Amino acid sequence: MKLHTAAILLLFWLGVFTVHTVKGNASSQPMRKFSCVKLSTKQLNIRNFVNYEKQQVPIDAIMFITAGGIRICVSPNQKWVQAAIKRIDESRAAKRK
Repeated sequence: MKLHTAAILLLFWLGVFTVHTVKGNASSQPMRKFSCVKLSTKQLNIRNFVNYEKQQVPIDAIMFITAGGIRICVSPNQKWVQAAIKRIDESRAAKRK
C-alpha cells in the first residue's frame, strides 16, 4: 500500500511540475490577440488612425487601430500606408515632448 501511495504522489508532483514548466514557457512568449488574415484593398482616411501594429505571420501586414478600437489590416507596401505610419509616429513623438 505504501508503494501505491508513493507512486500516486510521484505522478501528482510530476504532473504539477510539467504544468508549471509548460505554463512558464508559453507565457514568456508574447501572444497576439488579433491577427490579420485578410487585407483591405481600399485607401482609408489616415486621420482616423491612432495606432498601428506590424505583422509578418501569417501574412505581411499593417494593422491600423482607430480611436474606437476598430482594427483594419492593409498591405504595408502602399504609399498611403507608409504616410499613415509616419503620421502616427510623428504624433507619438509630439506627445512625448
